[in-house]
Amino acid sequence: MKGGQTKSDSMKTGNKLKSKGAGAGKRAKKAAKDPSKPKRPPSAFFVFMEEFRKQYKEENPENKSVAAVGKAGGAKWKSITDVEKAPYVDMAEKRKTEYNKNIQAYNLKLAGGGGNDNESDRSKSEVNDDEGGSGEDENED
Repeated sequence: MKGGQTKSDSMKTGNKLKSKGAGAGKRAKKAAKDPSKPKRPPSAFFVFMEEFRKQYKEENPENKSVAAVGKAGGAKWKSITDVEKAPYVDMAEKRKTEYNKNIQAYNLKLAGGGGNDNESDRSKSEVNDDEGGSGEDENED
């Protein structure tokens, strides 16, 4: 090369620029995942793959490759007709409606009480216990 940088030299400086660039130390922190949040539902293809994996493992018990199962499943999915895909699409739609119900309930829970549901329940039960105990004694006398 005529007096220029080699490809590897330019890659090294590019990496240095990326790591020392403005804002490299100011990365946004990821929000912590909530374990109680409902999982997204699988698509029709993944519903199909659940069943296909079982069949494939029965037919090919010696094959341990995940990639081979995925490739065979993808090829099978492409080759089947829309009529044959219909049951998987229906199952995916059912799971999606269940997910939508669950996520709405989850969002209402978040909006309504935040993360302090346990404390508010405790305070309600303590108040009810105090009132219930004194109220029953007054009624019995």
